[in-house]
Amino acid sequence: MGEKEPREYDREYTTPLKHRTRRRIGYTQHRGTVTRFVVQLEYRVDGEWMEVVRFDHDPKSDHAHDVTEEGVHMDVYRDGDKLRSEEVFPPMRAGEALTFAEEHLNQHAERYINRFETWHEIKTR
Repeated sequence: MGEKEPREYDREYTTPLKHRTRRRIGYTQHRGTVTRFVVQLEYRVDGEWMEVVRFDHDPKSDHAHDVTEEGVHMDVYRDGDKLRSEEVFPPMRAGEALTFAEEHLNQHAERYINRFETWHEIKTR
């Protein structure tokens, strides 16, 4: 993948989506409050999982966003590198941002996958 693997999370889930794609979610809680998370759409290219888009919250990391201060950002990836960050929603509690990120990917994953396939000249049909 384009970035270093994230640190371990207390809970991690991977959900297969359509052909060669999956959604990966990881989060850590402290006393019932989400302290950091990642919600990522991934595409399998040449045996490797590559980021398509990523939401994250980790105030202690130099590479992640703090959704309580900066708002919810979606990092967009192309050719294994972060192309840009898009602000999606204003600041909110981390637990709410985690839910928002999951719902956003549920609604828009197809569009992001299609864009990724176009950028990487992947033919699926």
